[in-house]
Amino acid sequence: MALDPDLLTDRRRLKRRLTLWRGAAVIAVLMALYAWFGVSNSALLGGAHVARLSISGTISDDRRLIRALDEATRDKTVRAMILAVDSPGGTMAGGEALHGALARFAAQKPLVATLGGTAASAGYMIAMPAGRVFAREGTVTGSIGVILQSFEGSELLGSLGVRPETIASGPLKDQPSLFRPLTPEGRAALTAVVQDLYAQFVAMVAAGRHMDEERVRSLADGRVYTGRQALALGLVDAIGGEAEARAWLAAERQVPASLPVRSLDPRGLSERAFASALTLVGKTLSAEWLVPLLRIDARLPLWQR
Repeated sequence: MALDPDLLTDRRRLKRRLTLWRGAAVIAVLMALYAWFGVSNSALLGGAHVARLSISGTISDDRRLIRALDEATRDKTVRAMILAVDSPGGTMAGGEALHGALARFAAQKPLVATLGGTAASAGYMIAMPAGRVFAREGTVTGSIGVILQSFEGSELLGSLGVRPETIASGPLKDQPSLFRPLTPEGRAALTAVVQDLYAQFVAMVAAGRHMDEERVRSLADGRVYTGRQALALGLVDAIGGEAEARAWLAAERQVPASLPVRSLDPRGLSERAFASALTLVGKTLSAEWLVPLLRIDARLPLWQR
């Protein structure tokens, strides 16, 4: 029996409303669990697991990521962590903060690092707290050092007839400057800053790789190494990836290979719940609302399409 066109339209409209209410209910339930019972991320996921922290792109100071790492350190369901690095580096402060949080984790639980296509400069620094560092043969790593770059355009400005004026509280306040060359005093001061940061980096590598600082300095002239070269020099422990890292955790740290691996998400539970609910609602709307609008059901008579 054919359905009345108006009845069919009403049914579709009601179905859309129910979909929206269901999505809102999911969000409300998850938010209530977080707000009233303080449910942790792992409590919702359930059970012991190995966390995976993936670091890619430029490394900078990320407070949410540091907080997520500290929470994982306290979380009893997190048995170990795999640090997966694919980064060309970043800021010294960002690398130092992440290195510190990973060192706090490694002091409590097993940490293993896998270096991907690139793990250079700060990308290499953050792997130093790991008990075992794996790299691919073709990984580009190393680049142990600190760089400060600037430029000055006084000659260009002079050719344009532009003369900048600077008022500074001291002779080193405008060093480096875009408007005049470095003074000898400014160059000496900035060199001292770079060398101090470099010494901090060298100390992190020496501690992480159990090397003498002089040995590290001989390797830390800023150059990059392939994974194979880094292995020969003692900058990494073995060639491999996540499979080898899991095998090492099982053999050396008694972390069962059967445990699931779950990615560490620095977003808060409420934010993740909201995003998941929106995704669920979006998928449902696509299936129940948008797709029918884009598709003509050939089974219906023409007057019902």
